Amino acid sequence: MAKNALARAWARNFERQWVALARSNMRAGTRAAAKALQPTADRGKAPPGDGSWTTGIATGAAGARRFRLYRPPGVGFAERLPLLVMLHGCGQDAQGFALCTRMNRIAARERFLVLYPEQERMANAQGCWNWFDTASGRAYGEVALIMKAIDQVCWLYPVDHARIAIAGLSAGASMAALVVTRHPERFKAIAMHSGIPPGTAYSRMSALTAMHGYRKTRPLQPTTVIEPHVWPPLLVIHGSGDTVVSMDNALAAVQVWADAGGAGPGPGRAARRGKRYPTTVTDFKRQGMPVATLVQVDGLGHAWSGGAPKQQYSDALGPDASRLIWAFAARQFRR
Repeated sequence: MAKNALARAWARNFERQWVALARSNMRAGTRAAAKALQPTADRGKAPPGDGSWTTGIATGAAGARRFRLYRPPGVGFAERLPLLVMLHGCGQDAQGFALCTRMNRIAARERFLVLYPEQERMANAQGCWNWFDTASGRAYGEVALIMKAIDQVCWLYPVDHARIAIAGLSAGASMAALVVTRHPERFKAIAMHSGIPPGTAYSRMSALTAMHGYRKTRPLQPTTVIEPHVWPPLLVIHGSGDTVVSMDNALAAVQVWADAGGAGPGPGRAARRGKRYPTTVTDFKRQGMPVATLVQVDGLGHAWSGGAPKQQYSDALGPDASRLIWAFAARQFRR
């Protein structure tokens, strides 16, 4: 008994020291990377609403990436909250993506944390995640930085490690899928909005042809041997009017996920809410369990469905993608 008590006390002391060291390193990394990240330093103004909007920096072999974290009001260390990782698309940053998706509003109501990693313009002039650049390894370097940001948040804030999901738009959706193929055991759900599945491109040129649906997608290839049920369920949202990323990529994404999970499609069901664009929803299940869900939005272009009005890359007439994503993730968390 005395040995067990001593071990627990040592573990608590070690964790306190580790967290203190992580905070110190985070502040040091912020000062060291501030000069490199200065061009976007003025974009850190908090989106409107209650809660806190904090800044951090993840560093690694691939460089440094800033991230923003939203915390709902009144969060204490006594509770453990789910974490949703949100990866922006090209031409966006963390703040713009938060404003566009209004995910923080849902997080405040449902009580979960939202992490917004941010691509550095020195790494991609358009602000795109380099999800396609697997041949050079640069894509995997960015995956490692995103995971560093997740780990840092998990250590410093009250995150329930068993309830983590990831979502993204366009290049962010493609990067989210790549992150999951590298670390499937870390996530309970993934959502791709208007993206391209992993295994479809390996360079900038192949990414351009993949955007138009001219490339085949290879089967999912995890970095470790896993059982089919370990793959986190996938939600795909895509607009029929998207002329930037072909709908063929949405179909390919759910198909490779279904193949990896041994799932088959059910009948599509039509849905419409008020004057919003109509949708067709198709579930792919294995033994009654969800593996992938496709939401085809009729008339939606390359924009966040149901996003904030007058925001770039947002279409307020679509069904609310943020609500759909959180509802999908919450179902997986309950399972």
